[in-house]
Amino acid sequence: MTETTSSETTSSETTSSETTSSETTRLEYRTRDPRTNTVLETFDVLEPAQLEEVLEVGHQAFQDWRTLDIEDRAVFAHRIADLFEERRTDLAVIASTEMGKALDQADGEVQECIDIFRYYAVNGPHLGADEVIKEIDGRRAVIQKRPLGMLLGIMPWNFPFYQVARFAAPNLLLGNTLLLKHTESCPRSALALQRLLDDAGLPAGVYQNVFVTHDQVEQIIADDRVQGVSLTGSERAGSAVASLAGRHLKKVVLELGGSDPHIYLSAEDVAQAAREAVEFRLDTMGQACTSNKRLIVLEDLYEEFVDAVVEEIGALEPGDPLEPRPGRYYPLSSEQAAEGLHGQLRRAVEQGARLRVGGDRPDRPGAWLRPAVLTDVSEHTDAYRQELFGPVVTIYRVRDEEEAVRLANDSPYGLGGAVFSQDRAQALRVAQQLEVGMSNVNVGGSEAADMPFGGVKRSGFGRELGPLGMDEFVNKRLLNIVDPEIAGREG
Repeated sequence: MTETTSSETTSSETTSSETTSSETTRLEYRTRDPRTNTVLETFDVLEPAQLEEVLEVGHQAFQDWRTLDIEDRAVFAHRIADLFEERRTDLAVIASTEMGKALDQADGEVQECIDIFRYYAVNGPHLGADEVIKEIDGRRAVIQKRPLGMLLGIMPWNFPFYQVARFAAPNLLLGNTLLLKHTESCPRSALALQRLLDDAGLPAGVYQNVFVTHDQVEQIIADDRVQGVSLTGSERAGSAVASLAGRHLKKVVLELGGSDPHIYLSAEDVAQAAREAVEFRLDTMGQACTSNKRLIVLEDLYEEFVDAVVEEIGALEPGDPLEPRPGRYYPLSSEQAAEGLHGQLRRAVEQGARLRVGGDRPDRPGAWLRPAVLTDVSEHTDAYRQELFGPVVTIYRVRDEEEAVRLANDSPYGLGGAVFSQDRAQALRVAQQLEVGMSNVNVGGSEAADMPFGGVKRSGFGRELGPLGMDEFVNKRLLNIVDPEIAGREG
């Protein structure tokens, strides 16, 4: 779910792995202000000799980093969290400038990074501790968590710091070393992270940002010194990277697209429920994998709910993401993203969907698209199966909870979902039936440092964050000890 400057789409974030070989030759890392489409700065990719040096430095760094006690590695995590706190304003401005995120939301993203590194600094030593599974008759069997080696992370633009933090924090605690290939549209964010981790005192080679071509990504995955790949990206990118990793027998974790259903069965205040749904949908201008892309509303609430959503969306005016204010919307991450989503909306209407409000491109430079409300999306339309990656509120009418569950699960994606009802037992009953990796009752989402994150079906596999975040790129080694001198004497 990442986006690149050379091959940007709107139905989901895309990664550098998605472009064709012909596009590789013109790959360019550049910061482009989405408010105006102005290119602010460009950066060179690594030369072949530089990439070889990076790989060797990371491999050699692993030999020492792995030998540190996990408590010592936790000290670095605390330092990293401290620096996120100190630099939060500057980091928020960088994220807002590169991908159009409202400044207050970018600040909230930095806070999430602080929380993640603090969580693993405090809990990592316990989560990474040996687990005794048998201790009897002179025999002791232990499950040990040992690092795998150097890992490659391929990360997106929509949360340029948070996505990296949830990959980096647990794996640094485990003793792995990291290569980070950020999306081509967020080079300033990538360099700011490199400076921050360097300033935290990480030994050279433990964390290395790389500006590389698509061919070089393939080279990195194929290299014997690299032991695993974590990608947050689109379904297409995940398939390409998983295929490469499988070919070279490398562990891979994929966090891919999502079209999360939020089911509304009852509400004490329908207008308030609609306002909260709109607020959730417009976070990061709807460019989030766990955004509530499908609102499924019981027919008793439907008309009032739709009217309230249309009123909320219709009142929005364009604003400056660096000066966020209530009642404003902001540019999408890129011109390609805005134009692609605009095309999806046009196609949906042509196929019979109803555009209630918005969806046009304002007459101004930049990646602007007016937030929209879409209804009457039948299963025969492309939009029914697609991920609408942007500020489009799609609302479905259902007769009962059985139809709501059927519609919610009738999707190629299975990342998250939520159920809202005044009847808690009903909400829980329906939430238990959702085919997702994260199911919520009477709350939009559950993302937090201590909560595992990930999906099923075409939303990917593997988990990040929480206790499970330290269970992916790790050698769960059995240590089996038998002491013949004491065997038979115990008990």
